[in-house]
Amino acid sequence: MARFDTSFDATSVEPTTAYELLPAGKYRAQIVESEMRVTRNGMGQFLWLMLDILDGQHKGRKIFDQLNLVNPNPTTVEIAQRTLSAICHATGQMHVSDSEELHLIPMTIQVKIKPPKNGYGESNAIAYLPPEGGGAPATAKPAATPSAPPPTQAASAPHKMASAPWNKKG
Repeated sequence: MARFDTSFDATSVEPTTAYELLPAGKYRAQIVESEMRVTRNGMGQFLWLMLDILDGQHKGRKIFDQLNLVNPNPTTVEIAQRTLSAICHATGQMHVSDSEELHLIPMTIQVKIKPPKNGYGESNAIAYLPPEGGGAPATAKPAATPSAPPPTQAASAPHKMASAPWNKKG
């Protein structure tokens, strides 16, 4: 039993509604939160991302992604690194050492609907698109120093359970 300090009046708070998928299409979005999380089986880590839709009918909606950057399966790591590279290209940040360097930079994403799988219902999938015209986004932050290692260096040893570069201090 959990006793509340005061009586809760449910008539004064709007109840949550069922989660609805973001319709398939292109959207302007930006990463607003990110963190490394341990996988469910404890054998790896993924970069969890929360993005905000910036305009249109779905402005303010959140969409989530995760990149399995540390995993015993090298193919899984390669897919995650390619996605991280796409995010870097979409934001104009070619060398990052912390996922926060990718925050609050508008980019274009392509949202698709993935069919139900493994007992879960339909879900959204995100593809990160390069800026139109091939250049860096006009609103991109200045790039990190060229001496910062590119994220793909971890590909030389995908079988190791090393921590992600942005988690290392110093």
